[in-house]
Amino acid sequence: MSAGDTDSTDEAKGAEDTGETNDEAGADSPDRTPSGRVDVCVVGAGPAGGLVAHRLAERGHDVVVLEAGPRFDPAERLERMERAIRPSADDRSVWAMGGPRDAFTTPGERFYPLNVARVKGVGGSTLHWQGMVMRLHESDFRRESRNGVAADWPVDYETLAPYYAEAEAALGVAGASDNPFAPPRDDPHPLPAFEPSYSDSLFAEACERVGVTTHSVPNARNSEPYDGRSACVGFGTCKPVCPSGAKYTAESHVEKAEQAGARVLDQVPVQRLEHDAAGERVEAAVYATPESEEFRQEARAFVLACGGVENPRLLLLSASEQYPDGLANSSGAVGRYFMDHLFAGMGGTVEKRTRQNHVGFITTESHQFYDDPGAGAKGTDGAIPATDADLGPIKLEFLNYAGPSPVEMALGAETWGDDLLSQLREGYGNHVAMGALVGQLPRAENRISLDPERTDDHGNPVPAIHWRVDDRTKRTLKRANEIQRRILEAMGVDIQWSVGPDNTGPAYHHMGTTRMGTDPESSVVDSRLRTHDLSNLWIPSSSAFVTSGAMNPTLTIAALALRVADDLDSRL
Repeated sequence: MSAGDTDSTDEAKGAEDTGETNDEAGADSPDRTPSGRVDVCVVGAGPAGGLVAHRLAERGHDVVVLEAGPRFDPAERLERMERAIRPSADDRSVWAMGGPRDAFTTPGERFYPLNVARVKGVGGSTLHWQGMVMRLHESDFRRESRNGVAADWPVDYETLAPYYAEAEAALGVAGASDNPFAPPRDDPHPLPAFEPSYSDSLFAEACERVGVTTHSVPNARNSEPYDGRSACVGFGTCKPVCPSGAKYTAESHVEKAEQAGARVLDQVPVQRLEHDAAGERVEAAVYATPESEEFRQEARAFVLACGGVENPRLLLLSASEQYPDGLANSSGAVGRYFMDHLFAGMGGTVEKRTRQNHVGFITTESHQFYDDPGAGAKGTDGAIPATDADLGPIKLEFLNYAGPSPVEMALGAETWGDDLLSQLREGYGNHVAMGALVGQLPRAENRISLDPERTDDHGNPVPAIHWRVDDRTKRTLKRANEIQRRILEAMGVDIQWSVGPDNTGPAYHHMGTTRMGTDPESSVVDSRLRTHDLSNLWIPSSSAFVTSGAMNPTLTIAALALRVADDLDSRL
């Protein structure tokens, strides 16, 4: 199979043959005609779009949000959870992903399974995300100055710090503020942290023996009632669905935006952006309805907030005589510098109960090897050797889910009664595992382009993902595995599997494809996330990230979105 032959893979089949119609609206036909010329048109109703729309509408601006996917009924969350835990479940089908609307190709060196972990709809991928929210480290903004690689961001941590705090309050982040490796903060997290799990305590003992410091994980889920949502009740199916609504989704801020006067249209994929005769301002977003009608939504300002793949795709689809290579692409950087986080993991069994799968999210991590991944460590009964290899940041995760799920075991078993109970007792309860995220450097050859040979349900070229994993990233994955192995050995684990340089996979954090910078010849947006080429187009997204770091990106997306909203508010 060639790298671009997606049709012969399970992922390609899932992208086309889920049996879903992508239409959750049923027989209702809401008004999807455009409003008159509004202050702001936001494309995308995920976390960035929801936060921008809410803040601007709350401040009295006329806002329209255009979302490609449907609205999902919160009353159906429990049914979606039940669908997700069936042995034959496909996570994509839980959120109606698939079909021509979501088609893609991967002509790059390595296959990229795009549809595994994205959602099109009101709420975006926060509908099924894990919910971990950390601030980038100060070093992430200064990779070129600090390490001589990649490029520095045109903003620093100090500039974003107050917006990080606002984002934590908006999302309802539970945390202990106990991470000794984290950047400085002025205030504690809005909600108290979740208690460490039982398996976390086993890891903590082993980490102490080899000199690794552990700490809590900030989570965008309620540890107590907050913002009209209940506290977490422990369903344990956080990904792909939280039935109780305790985990934050962008539906919250989309609803608040509507309450403040914004108008939100679902199932209206934007086909292209049209600019004025001078090529200096965007005039309209042209969108299609489920009935295949096309309309133009005009606005004074436009915010592109549909993710690291669809943002560059829409700009490329909006090519014109003035912008033959794509809108806002005079630099040639649109779609380039695509980055993701890679996963490293290791696990096995131990001769004691670990109570795995009792918690559906991570409660303990270690950032000890983030700023200095080659550093050694020495504990009370062992050590981790140092290395002078050129490495990227590493975020270590202590997983609360490892080994088979008892529900999955029971549903798939061929025995019943006491025999089944005995099988469950023997096969479940003593598994343990670690994970890690490793970041890629921005490389121009990793990119999103258009595939003219394949089209979506509206006849537009689908995104083509050109992706490879470079040697520096592979070395960092190997280093993460070395650290994981040492901790698990100190824990007495019979290691039975590992994920590392040769069999790694992405974390589905799409970054870098409309990068920010001060030089219009090498970047797409400036430090305020306004495009260099068009004076009324902003892109608050992980697509603007200059480097990837190794942190889950949503909190930084939220901070950037709130900063863009303030900038827009001052200009309108």
